[in-house]
Amino acid sequence: MERNNLYPVFLKTKNLNVLIIGGGFVAEEKLTFLLKSSPDAKVLMVSPMFREGTIELSKKGCVTLVEDTYKKKYLQGRHMIVATTDIPEVNVQVWKDCRAEAKLVNVADNPPYCDFYMGGIVTKGNVKVAISTNGKSPTTAKRLRQFFEEVIPENIDDLVKNLNEYRKTIKGDFEEKVEKLNEFTKSLVEK
Repeated sequence: MERNNLYPVFLKTKNLNVLIIGGGFVAEEKLTFLLKSSPDAKVLMVSPMFREGTIELSKKGCVTLVEDTYKKKYLQGRHMIVATTDIPEVNVQVWKDCRAEAKLVNVADNPPYCDFYMGGIVTKGNVKVAISTNGKSPTTAKRLRQFFEEVIPENIDDLVKNLNEYRKTIKGDFEEKVEKLNEFTKSLVEK
């Protein structure tokens, strides 16, 4: 059976510089999901044109729009790059340039040219669940996201905050604290 070997991380995008190359529907979709999850993300978008929706969306976050075609100079100072143009040669060039500079890159809808995928995300207060199908089925990730949005209770954030306060009061070393918290939270996952 094939296995998902991706390593999930939660990035502090306000500390990173993100570049989105392209201004069409896919670029807007990537920006929408990025800002929905991380409204404080710092994003530069480069494209000869931008959709009206992208222009409106850019005003809600820390997003800079530059009307231009892709040039390697735009990679400077960027940590994470998403290529979404409808010109395959440009996307492959972006990938090559990113490889040469050890930059993380995602060429939209082209898994062999991706260092990372932008998966389905569920957020309830401090709780965030990320879903990956290894780039195989965004539709399945979407359905799983909808499922988790329904089953994770709205008051989960209160529980997290209360457990954090409880954790501060527990005496003992790390192992003892983990054991007490495990015992205390066991009822959360009992069937």
